[in-house]
Amino acid sequence: MSSILTNNSAMVALQTLKGINKGLDQVQSQISTGKKVGNAKDNAAVWAIASVMQSDVKGFKGISESLALGSSTVAVARQAAETVTDLLTEMKGKIVAAQEDNVDRAKLQTDIVALRDQIASVVGAAQFNGLNLVDGSVSSATVLASLDRDSSGNVTASQITVTAQDLSIGTYTANDVFGTGSSATVSANQDTFVMSLDAGGGSESIMIQNGTIAAWAAGDSISINIGEQTVTYTVTAEDAAASTPADIVAVGLKNAIDSLGISNLVVDYDSATPGALVFTNNGSDDLAVSGQFTNAGAGGLGALQGIDVSTAAGAASALGSIEGLLTTAIDAAAAFGSVQKRIEIQADFVSKLTDSLTSGIGSLVDADLEEASARLQALQVQQQLGTQALSIANQAPQNVLSLFR
Repeated sequence: MSSILTNNSAMVALQTLKGINKGLDQVQSQISTGKKVGNAKDNAAVWAIASVMQSDVKGFKGISESLALGSSTVAVARQAAETVTDLLTEMKGKIVAAQEDNVDRAKLQTDIVALRDQIASVVGAAQFNGLNLVDGSVSSATVLASLDRDSSGNVTASQITVTAQDLSIGTYTANDVFGTGSSATVSANQDTFVMSLDAGGGSESIMIQNGTIAAWAAGDSISINIGEQTVTYTVTAEDAAASTPADIVAVGLKNAIDSLGISNLVVDYDSATPGALVFTNNGSDDLAVSGQFTNAGAGGLGALQGIDVSTAAGAASALGSIEGLLTTAIDAAAAFGSVQKRIEIQADFVSKLTDSLTSGIGSLVDADLEEASARLQALQVQQQLGTQALSIANQAPQNVLSLFR
């Protein structure tokens, strides 16, 4: 049936052309933007997933910067610890030289003081962006390492904790911590002592002073070196508040020495004399014993303040002290090296993770330009045909006139 009021063919052709033009607009948008999902209207679910992933990518780029800053900070601290180790090694050479009787110990002591001052300079300068991990000003620092998203969408930040290493010299206030007992000759020099136990029953004693120290403080520590082994007792707040803290320290050191299990060494606590320890060597070899005091106000290398090789006794005591100081510096450098390696591994992982996320976002929202190009050409042909079809359909009412001629 023909009608001049309703042209069904034209309506069909018009709807078809509208669909073709809509598809053409979509393809042209993909080609111009490079995305098949450019906004939430294109595909709400995919757009939401991609947006979350894009926010994570931006977050991980910030984490990369944090890791780079942390790595640089730790690298400065590690270099400082390695430099301090080198300086202490050089100082050890001076101390070893001072063991001889025919050397100028005064000049060696001058060199040692210069090396000590250089160590203080290195430690003080080892900061990056205001953070110094070796001067005792902080106990630890954190480096932002990752953003962890669970299945519920909750995000938590994970961090790498960098433990600071105190290599400062600090303020040293020890005075006559060790004293001599009545039964032995012990070379005492304020905060250090050294003695040699002859084989076959050689016995000497020390007395950990109580009255000549202004006050015991929590954090004060005393180390005893026996051959190549060392024990340390650190004073607690309860110890410092006790009426006779020297007794507590002495007993603590005796128990620690006994736990070493050194054959033929007997350490007796003399309860009649506060703070007194008697060392007896029943073995067949002579045994060297030395000790040093570190107060709470001193830094990790505070014992450097007590090193004095100007006397034979001081040189012998310094030899025991320098080993502990070297161990402290070496351990600090190793700790920083380990955590710096961890930070670098994490930085590499975050970089690769960012690339993977970016690639995943691309697979979700990026347009396939080869496909879009082919579809564009097809739609352009369909548009031309649709236009012609609509034109033909619009001519249909004209054909009705021929019926009335």
